[in-house]
Amino acid sequence: MSTPKIPKLTPIIQPWIKDLTSNLNQVNSWIDKYGSPINLLNLDSFNQNFRRYDGIFKEYDLKSSVFFARKANKCKSFVLAAKEFGFGVDTASLNEIKDCINAGLAPEKITITAAVKNRELLSYAVAHQIPIILDNKDECELLHQILIEVNKTIRVGFRMSGFWHNGEKLYSRFGFDVDDVVDFISENITKAGKYNRFKYHGLHFHLNGYCTEQRIHGLSQTLDVADALSNLGLETTFIDIGGGILMNYLASSSEWETFHKSLKESINPDKKEITFQKDLLGIIHVDGKLIGEPKVYPYFNELYQERFVEKILTGIKDGIPLYKHLIQRNIEIRIEPGRSLLDQTGITIAQVAFRKWDSQGRLLVGLEMNRTQLFSSSADFLLDPIFLPQNKIADAPCEVYFVGAYCLEQELILKRKIGLSQHPQVGDLVCFVNTAGYMMHFYESEAHLFDLAQNLIVEKKDTWEAIPDEEYWINCRK
Repeated sequence: MSTPKIPKLTPIIQPWIKDLTSNLNQVNSWIDKYGSPINLLNLDSFNQNFRRYDGIFKEYDLKSSVFFARKANKCKSFVLAAKEFGFGVDTASLNEIKDCINAGLAPEKITITAAVKNRELLSYAVAHQIPIILDNKDECELLHQILIEVNKTIRVGFRMSGFWHNGEKLYSRFGFDVDDVVDFISENITKAGKYNRFKYHGLHFHLNGYCTEQRIHGLSQTLDVADALSNLGLETTFIDIGGGILMNYLASSSEWETFHKSLKESINPDKKEITFQKDLLGIIHVDGKLIGEPKVYPYFNELYQERFVEKILTGIKDGIPLYKHLIQRNIEIRIEPGRSLLDQTGITIAQVAFRKWDSQGRLLVGLEMNRTQLFSSSADFLLDPIFLPQNKIADAPCEVYFVGAYCLEQELILKRKIGLSQHPQVGDLVCFVNTAGYMMHFYESEAHLFDLAQNLIVEKKDTWEAIPDEEYWINCRK
């Protein structure tokens, strides 16, 4: 059997992370106090990411708003930071909306795109006059009933879907079909219409995946809808193109390409496994053939964050860049980044609990955490962690799999085999970087009655200080 080196996937690491993880005594004190794992979050990076988006809109002289997609991370401190730094929050639940109001965000700095909007949520939004993005006719019916009951009106936008791209309709379970939305709005959102308490303000879409061309077509067709509505006396003040804005996790494109090549080759009998039991991360192996690609986030990207948005804005419609169409119509552009606004804002650190060899000769390293605390819809989190041994020992490098605390055979923290500089010892630490976006909280559970990970806001003064998220929230609201 050939024994190639395990392909590396070296993450981009901001200086604050390098500085903090070099202070092992400080990190140990937090683990001792709060348990394992801990999530450490830095709000300065959050602000830097917002400024990147704000800067590209200013570069093109656009009216704009950025709304942080709160669902990507549950820490309340990000809501406070959004208020402090001057941008808004996109909310997907009643509790997320309440956090925004309790933090003092103005209603116009909040948008509601929740997939399910029940009476309690809509009543709260009406009471606080928070604009709502409407998804379907039943939502319209319920919202209008509430408005009649309390004798109020409210600003609304309409989510759209079914855009045409390369001759086919793009599927989405959300929103009003692009071919029907003009008739629906024009017939219902007028003084004589069925929903005459709605104050129409804008249009919204959020496309699955990360294709800029699809978003260019979506924005172009949304402008057509805005023009058709304008001809009927309904002016569109904003178009929100949602999120799904790529970010870049990895330092090297060649490492990313090598990993994919090695993953596919690893299925061969003469190749060493690089993932647990040669898991192909979503590729299907049938009759000696590989079908499909890994079902993972595209961790390396050359076009990401503000340049991803720029690509959309400079797409051409009728011979003119889309950003100029927005300026000509005096329409504000809005975005709702989640993952990419959280780039480099957080790390997760866990403590080694045990080492053991499994029945097939793999070195398993048990961490005091569970896989839901580092988990999203991606088949694996494809970044090399930072290994933080308590002591340097004269030892050979080793290859390990990190496993977690749930009583499941498939309880792997990472499916990928990881190379370490020395054999881990009980009490050593492992730091997973850039985990704030979706990885920490989106699927985190309390099965087995395990406590949820403590979320700590870290700030560098004379030394690093860590404040629990809830405490930070209470102190900053005083």
